[in-house]
Amino acid sequence: MATVTRENIGKLTDKLTVNLSKEDYINSFEQNLKKYAKTANIPGFRKGMVPAGLVKKMYGQGVFQEEVLKTVEKQLSEYLGKEQLDIFAQPLPLDNDARALDMNNPADYAFAFEIGLKPSFDIDSKKIKVTRYKVNVTDEMVNDEVERLQTRFGKMTEPEAVDSEENVLNVTFTELDAEGNMLEGGINKANSLLVKYFAPAFRPTLMGKKKDDVVDVHLATAFEDKELEVVLGDLGLDKNEPAVADKHFKMTITKVGLVTKAEIDEELFLAAYPNREIKSEEELRAAIKQDIEAHFEAQSRNQVHDQIYHHLLDHTPMEFPESFLKRWLQTSSEKPKTAEEAEAEFPSFTNSLKWTLVSTKLMEDNKIEVLPNDIREFAKAQLFQYMGGQLGALGDNQQWVDDYADKMMKDRKFVEDSYHRISTDKMFTLLEGQVKGKEESISAEDFAKKLHHHHH
Repeated sequence: MATVTRENIGKLTDKLTVNLSKEDYINSFEQNLKKYAKTANIPGFRKGMVPAGLVKKMYGQGVFQEEVLKTVEKQLSEYLGKEQLDIFAQPLPLDNDARALDMNNPADYAFAFEIGLKPSFDIDSKKIKVTRYKVNVTDEMVNDEVERLQTRFGKMTEPEAVDSEENVLNVTFTELDAEGNMLEGGINKANSLLVKYFAPAFRPTLMGKKKDDVVDVHLATAFEDKELEVVLGDLGLDKNEPAVADKHFKMTITKVGLVTKAEIDEELFLAAYPNREIKSEEELRAAIKQDIEAHFEAQSRNQVHDQIYHHLLDHTPMEFPESFLKRWLQTSSEKPKTAEEAEAEFPSFTNSLKWTLVSTKLMEDNKIEVLPNDIREFAKAQLFQYMGGQLGALGDNQQWVDDYADKMMKDRKFVEDSYHRISTDKMFTLLEGQVKGKEESISAEDFAKKLHHHHH
């Protein structure tokens, strides 16, 4: 009768040995061989009339190996289920019985496997301390947004020539070689830029230019740091590549435009806020301020979640079965990794693994559930977001919104991604109510710096 033995061979690493006797697999082997004889299609013999000896000679060894390994897998699976071992991934085979599996000499076999056990750990969310940042919304921020709305809903005109830093230029960048000739195989890309995006010293070069005029552009001279980084990205260039800003381009102007800003009147109010009844500039500014505050409140909440995330990662001691996991990293993907590659990948891998264990435990301990209706409502909320909130004006019971949600519920990837996002948000919302926090006022600039460290 088959047995499974277990012994510890390292930190959170055990060895399982499946011991098979001949009786554990021989009957199944012989029965499967008879099935092959009934269905084998061999030229010169009628189906089901192939001599047993020939079937055994042709298929026997493969059937034998398959049956032995299937029996091992069954015994291993039953043992893991019965013992309820909490393990990482799947058991990894160790150097197993050296004797070849030979159907002509069936024998007792031993197969050894290595398993990595998940660590036990505790989490005390009440010890987490966070700072809740309240961003100061200034008059200047409101003014900037009013101007942005005026530009967004303004009218585009096409003056004959460039005469303002507010002109919009549609251009085509064509890369040049050291001699100023078009570079074969070089970059040729269209873009759209405001004149004021160019460096102050370069802007006079553009004044008076018309459609089809050509300007020579040395990137480092034509743009200052912030705008240069954006233009490099638009051109598909790596800002970290040495001397990339020294490239020269021929810039052909394909269109000169100018946005005439919208007046601050009821037409603008309706265009900017179709679902609200705004009657004055004062009400417009109040609505804008409310929107900016709501935006920063959401950002501040995400930042609190980020603080919680880092605290849990940094203050939850955890051990791992390192040798097992490194070996698993080498063999788990389609393309095997070297020991050196697994070693290099291990720190970030264990960081991710640690967060998975922590978040899973928190969800289990707090009985966090994601119901089908949660995913349906999430699908609808995404649709509203895509449509810029304009669906609200049509009422809440549009059939096509429900149809969209029904369609997304059949999309397996969407359901899986949504499940992860909703469960994570529920977990952080719960923790947010448990942690100790202090409130601190902060400027938008200083708050932006803190958002750069957002990881989860």
